[in-house]
Order: sequence, then structure tokens, then C-alpha cells
Amino acid sequence: MSAMPKEGDLAQEAEVVWLEDPEDLDYVRQALDKVNTRKGKPRYERDGRLIGYTNLTPNAARRPDSGLFVRRTFYLLPHDRPNQPDDPDCPYKVGSPLEAVDPRTVEPGKAGAKTPRSQGAGRAMPATT
Repeated sequence: MSAMPKEGDLAQEAEVVWLEDPEDLDYVRQALDKVNTRKGKPRYERDGRLIGYTNLTPNAARRPDSGLFVRRTFYLLPHDRPNQPDDPDCPYKVGSPLEAVDPRTVEPGKAGAKTPRSQGAGRAMPATT
């Protein structure tokens, strides 16, 4: 599915469930996943860790092409800045991955957004020699 969901992709969302406190994270990656259920913790098959997910409304429809539901998951990979805030070799010391958003901007039915916080504003660029 798309790394950057659009509002129409999220119309059936009822709630966002955080497994970790999003206030402690500069960014999370978001993805649309096809799953068998409308709610509950989805299976997570990526490196890193699942940070949160969305539950759908009770009347949410399955996708006609796959017979599955589309839900957002929020996750971090091992090399992401929130996992290594003080590592000078972190690839996202400044900036963030394409699919990353500030978790404080995530709401049911609304795509998250990048913010100065998610982009690492105020962080020094690593010195190069």
C-alpha cells in the first residue's frame, strides 16, 4: 500500500491506539496495511517495533480487490532517530524518512504531518571531514 495515506484512505478509522507514549517520539513511520480485522493489535512483520495502530468503525468495508481491511500502523525501524537520539551516525539525525510523521499530528481519519520536531529542528548536523 501507499507509504503516504490520503484522507480518503482513512475515512473508516474510529481511533488511534498507541502502544507507546507518542509524546516521547520525534517521529513515527506510518503505513497502510491490509489485515483481516477491523480492530485490535495487528500482526507486525517489520524490523523494529510497532508503536501504534488504528481501529476501524464497526461498519468499515473490506477492500473489494483483496477482501481485507486497510488500517494504519505506526512503527520505528532500529536505525530511526527516536531509537538512537544521541548517535552521531544515525541516518536521520536531521530530517526523517518519507513515511515519517510527528505522532502528535496523528488523528483518526487524518493523515499525520511532518513538523519541525519530526524533522529534527534544532539538532546539529554531524561534522564531516
